[in-house]
Amino acid sequence: MAIERGRAWRRFVNQLNKGNGMGSKEIWKPEKNWKMIYFRSEKLQRAKKLCFEYPRKNYRQLIETELDFNG
Repeated sequence: MAIERGRAWRRFVNQLNKGNGMGSKEIWKPEKNWKMIYFRSEKLQRAKKLCFEYPRKNYRQLIETELDFNG
């Protein structure tokens, strides 16, 4: 007795197994919307990847930090 499995069954099984098994690659993309990143550590890490300073400092704060370093 042969079991007939059609295209719908194959699509269903493929959907179930999508991303599972050997050779699968988990694709994880970091959050693009800055408001949705909750933790400070994640924001710092993301800012470092995007090559900008976080938290952003205005001109006055930059001068004050340089004065602190130069003493």
